[in-house]
Amino acid sequence: MKASVHPPALEPAELLWRDGIPESARFGDVYFNRDNGLSESRHVFIEANELPGRFADLKANTHFVIAETGFGTGLNFLSTWAEWKKHQPQTNSVLHFISFERFPLTTPDLSKALALWPELAPFADQLITQYPQLIKGTHRLLFDEGRVRLTLCFGDLLYGLGHLSFIADAWFLDGFAPSHNPDMWAENAISAIREHSKPGTTFATFTVAGRIRRSLETSGFKIQKLPGFGRKREMLAGKIVADTHPESQPTIKPIAIIGAGIAGSMLARNLAERGLPVLLIDKASHPGSAASGNPQGALYAKLGIEYNAQAELAATALTFSQRYYQPWQSDFWHPTGLLQLATTEQEEARQKKFCDRNQYPETFLTPVSADKATELAGITIKVPGLWFPQSGWLEPSKACQRLASHEQITPLYNRQVTRIERYGDEWILLDGQGTSHTVSRIVIACGHQTADIVPVTGELRLKPIRGQISYLPETSLNQPATVICGLKYLNPANKGQAVTGATFDLKSDNPRPTVEGHQENLDELFRMLPTLCTNESLQAGSLNGRVAFRCATHDYQPVAGELLTESGNPVEGVYLFTGLGSKGLVWAPLLAEYLADIITGQPPCLPDYLARRIETQRLYRKPKT
Repeated sequence: MKASVHPPALEPAELLWRDGIPESARFGDVYFNRDNGLSESRHVFIEANELPGRFADLKANTHFVIAETGFGTGLNFLSTWAEWKKHQPQTNSVLHFISFERFPLTTPDLSKALALWPELAPFADQLITQYPQLIKGTHRLLFDEGRVRLTLCFGDLLYGLGHLSFIADAWFLDGFAPSHNPDMWAENAISAIREHSKPGTTFATFTVAGRIRRSLETSGFKIQKLPGFGRKREMLAGKIVADTHPESQPTIKPIAIIGAGIAGSMLARNLAERGLPVLLIDKASHPGSAASGNPQGALYAKLGIEYNAQAELAATALTFSQRYYQPWQSDFWHPTGLLQLATTEQEEARQKKFCDRNQYPETFLTPVSADKATELAGITIKVPGLWFPQSGWLEPSKACQRLASHEQITPLYNRQVTRIERYGDEWILLDGQGTSHTVSRIVIACGHQTADIVPVTGELRLKPIRGQISYLPETSLNQPATVICGLKYLNPANKGQAVTGATFDLKSDNPRPTVEGHQENLDELFRMLPTLCTNESLQAGSLNGRVAFRCATHDYQPVAGELLTESGNPVEGVYLFTGLGSKGLVWAPLLAEYLADIITGQPPCLPDYLARRIETQRLYRKPKT
């Protein structure tokens, strides 16, 4: 009897393999043509949507959006990517491919299915490497240095269409046949597809069912029957009649990002890879010098007991960051795995309740006993915990420097921005050296100092939190093989030392490490790992360390979006990216992706109910009633 699956994990597709071809056991239909699925994909979806010519005619620094109603094996995505590569090999244009799937394939099944087409292997291998955990929600995958962006919505089609914001240039109406999967072809689904379309949007589908044709015609598509593929006589294609106004060529103007920590550096890189020139401004002499300047940082999130919007946002950020950092593994990313220990009775009870109420894929996290934790870490651990096999640790300062190094990024360091002024439809930044910089848009990403320079009135609820880390000599410890987190964290040693911390000092503004801070870190560390130390003479007074001030919001949730006034009016061309707290390494990749989507007018990677959690207006202090 098949084990049941509970949220947020998704029930995967159950496949039957007949003569090497996958068939859905649930829907009783094949995923692609038995004779030649790749040729079918090209004929039905690529050629009928006239994509080769449309790709070739696409102007530079623009984007093209394809939406698909059933991801399946990913064959249509891969054949589209290959076609895009022929016509847009090295431009700054971006292909967005948005696909919905209620019952996604497991990674082994995906790999087996795609092995049928060796000619797609260079693309398929990348998809398999980045294929997301089977967790309900929206997952953004980046390929070809960001020139191809795949948004996978795992869950119900109508729910996804209702919460994602995008307008498609072309639709692949796939999924299984209407007789096998009627919900995907229901009238409300066709209506939702029309709402995500515009004049000029095309569609193609293998079915010629009369009900489907009539629904599409009623929704505004002009329909034509085309020759089908193989033994199928006919198929449908169509288009919403275009208006006569040509689309304007986008104007490329520089964007200023104030702050070169992990948030600013990450966003600068994201925008640069989309072809936008960026001025990266920081008062320090190099990127990653303030809160992002620690030599080591752990990649982890503490997920809530209830799988609500807050937990979904955290899980989405963690899985995205794990994928994002993969290409940097030989540089600043160290995927050692991470243990989140239940170091107190309260935390042990919390983790038990968490596991009772949630089911995540084991490749994302799994509960472990003290013995298993000992085996994973390579040191003695006396409490149970949660194991995150795809997490690890980073070198944050190094990460900022690497990310900020791009031909489209102009660094302006040792520059303190003192004033921001509106001039026509542009913004002027004045720095302490008397120099002005004229830009089209501004992103303020300078932590708790953001409130000092925002061009609005009203108090923003941002606060600095002092955090002190301690450097432990490698020879003084039984070194763990993984990151270990409890009330403090400990990273595996690097360059002769391991980092532990950090303190959480709400009321201190002391910029220097203190003996008391080191003692707090040591006390908590040895309570968590009592057999860790090999040298009883290790004393707080002998340690070195570092102090940084993390920026937190009043609700400890991050901020990324267009700056709004207290009354909710947008401040045109100004954005905030701050409040990442102690989880900046987790939040920064996803929120930089989202903010870059918003700035460039591309389909946002977050559904609307998650985007609302990070909007800027909530920062204003509400008047007492």
